[in-house]
Amino acid sequence: MGNTNEMLVEFEAIGENESLARIVVAAFVSKVNPTLEELGDIKVAVSEAVTNAIIHGYEGNGGTIQMRIALDGHKLTIVITDKGKGIPDVEKAMEPLFTTKPEEERSGMGFSFMEAFTNELMVESKPGEGTRITMVKMMGEQDGSDN
Repeated sequence: MGNTNEMLVEFEAIGENESLARIVVAAFVSKVNPTLEELGDIKVAVSEAVTNAIIHGYEGNGGTIQMRIALDGHKLTIVITDKGKGIPDVEKAMEPLFTTKPEEERSGMGFSFMEAFTNELMVESKPGEGTRITMVKMMGEQDGSDN
């Protein structure tokens, strides 16, 4: 565990900070020389997680989002936490195309994108207490294998 680097960032749950979160993660992993595809993947995953917290967790009313990033060798772990309204049924929320805000033209694909662009996705939530999304992605392992 000697080469683990960790970082904790807290920011307001407002739209403009979604791009900040993407940039912070991209800069954080640069030392493992990720591919452009890997960078794109984590940027999409982080973007979806942060946007979910802003739109669904806090319903656009502001609050604080915490992003913890850890890099252990080539294993990147990103944990996005909000103290918003929480998700009553995580399994249902993770179904592709499920959205609680169709009027805002949300695709309902947020969790599907997070799942597709990471190696592991875990969603924990308690109604009234908030949501924690943990994403794990292997980065910068250009050894010819697909995993």
